[in-house]
Amino acid sequence: MLRYAAKQLVNMAVTLVVVSFLVFALNELSPGDVARKILGAYATQDQVDILTREMGLDRPLVVRYLEYMGNALTGDFGQSIVFRQPVSELLFDRLGNTLFLAAVCFAVIVPLSMLFGVLAGMRERSPLDRSITVFATLSASIPEFAMGVFLIGVFVVWLGVLPGVSPLRADSGWAVWMQFVMPVLVVTAYDAGYLVSMIRSSMVEVMRQAYVRTALLKGMSFPGVVVKHAMRNAMITPFTVILLQLNYLVSGLVVVETVFAYPGFGRMMLEAALSKDIAIIEAGTLVAVSVTMLTQLFGDLGYMALDPRIRV
Repeated sequence: MLRYAAKQLVNMAVTLVVVSFLVFALNELSPGDVARKILGAYATQDQVDILTREMGLDRPLVVRYLEYMGNALTGDFGQSIVFRQPVSELLFDRLGNTLFLAAVCFAVIVPLSMLFGVLAGMRERSPLDRSITVFATLSASIPEFAMGVFLIGVFVVWLGVLPGVSPLRADSGWAVWMQFVMPVLVVTAYDAGYLVSMIRSSMVEVMRQAYVRTALLKGMSFPGVVVKHAMRNAMITPFTVILLQLNYLVSGLVVVETVFAYPGFGRMMLEAALSKDIAIIEAGTLVAVSVTMLTQLFGDLGYMALDPRIRV
């Protein structure tokens, strides 16, 4: 397992180098000069030429890329044109907000999904199974923005018990912890529905196996069979899916963060893309790719731990 992990880490390093170069090249070789993108369409050519020389954009692409990667390894990702501050400070601040939101959502989604998925799969086609399946299917089929608008209408407009935005500021009139409630509700309702369906399907398949019937016929209690035998095998397939949700929770919360004005990583990347802030796009892409590859690695290692046959 350690050898596999070391090999994958090497592959991750190579992938990051390739991705970083492609993003760097695509941003600077896309139609229109970088300086023109920054100054806008109404800047004169002399202004564009001056900024090009000041930013060193008249040098070869490979030279600039090597300089960028050298600075990036020391934590210097350049200066944000839109936010007027170092990218590293902005990146870690927004990423910290998103990681905290992701951790809270993950801590809520996983136990709830496992609980309802196992309960539904234990008794296939029972009233409880049908109720949970309908609820999971309904919540997973509603887009995040629609779910957010619906919950805002209920808890903000109608009941007035929660804030409609989450700027994470104490001077907004609401406690900071209350500003997390609405984003967590939306993400949990949307994401848990999919995971519940996955765990339920896996649990149903395991409960149909011969060894489960044999254990019951030998006199083992039904809860004992579920906890000691069925759950471990039923979680093998959903385990990878659960870990991959980390990638979604870090880089895929653009809609939720935008709807609730949450100062997170996804919203920062959206604003950078709309404003053509190349420095943030390049640094944010590296972070998103790193998170994706790390979650896949942890998923593979966990998969191997759950099913020893995979190690061979």
